[in-house]
Amino acid sequence: MSSGAINLCYCGSQKSFETCCEPFLLGTSFPSTAEELMRSRYSAYVTKNVSYIIETTSPKFRKYYNPKSILEWASGSKWISLEIRSSSENRVRFVATYLDENGQLTRHEEDSRFEKIADRWYFMDGK
Repeated sequence: MSSGAINLCYCGSQKSFETCCEPFLLGTSFPSTAEELMRSRYSAYVTKNVSYIIETTSPKFRKYYNPKSILEWASGSKWISLEIRSSSENRVRFVATYLDENGQLTRHEEDSRFEKIADRWYFMDGK
């Protein structure tokens, strides 16, 4: 019997996971903004959905991503929160907070670039 509790999305949107990032991770719909893609990629790290992370990386940058390394980092981290600092059409500044494999509290701050190809958003790179 369901308790009726809503599982909030990992991305910090305050929406339920089922109505926020889950449809993107399952491939039943696609993010309509760079920020939605950023949020869904964070949720993919939390849920260890490596294929989604690779698929949503720009084709010209995928060669730099190793699925095994992504899985190791995602699995070795305890994800705490995502904070979007700013968002424009093709850039998202964010802070992801997590405990690393040694239990050290870590804040990953990034300014990410995205591109739209044939009505789909893709992550390009981040600084």
